[in-house]
Amino acid sequence: QVQLVESGGGSVQPGESLRLSCATSGSISSAYVMGWYRQAPGKQRELVATITSGGRTYYVDSVKGRFTISRDNAKNTVYLQMDSLKPEDTAVYFCNVRHTVVSALNYWGQGTQVTVSS
Repeated sequence: QVQLVESGGGSVQPGESLRLSCATSGSISSAYVMGWYRQAPGKQRELVATITSGGRTYYVDSVKGRFTISRDNAKNTVYLQMDSLKPEDTAVYFCNVRHTVVSALNYWGQGTQVTVSS
């Protein structure tokens, strides 16, 4: 069983930055994709960014050029650097780790609140 512990959320003003971290309790093999999702009030959870063990990344269009996902395979940790934050980025952000082949191996963090407001 893999447990995910997120940190780094908070309240900032528009244009400011935050960095989210997600540490896993166990070893994550190269077969796992790590990523971040978010869920705003009244909306469905959406994919924000993912990264493979080889460093291949994906971003949803709304965060391209502002967010950067990175991964430290030695520390089994994934990060999300969020720059130029906008009010529409306000949401609970969830870390996700999933196996690329075995769909049952899909783990979620508890979520961390990000609020962008002036």
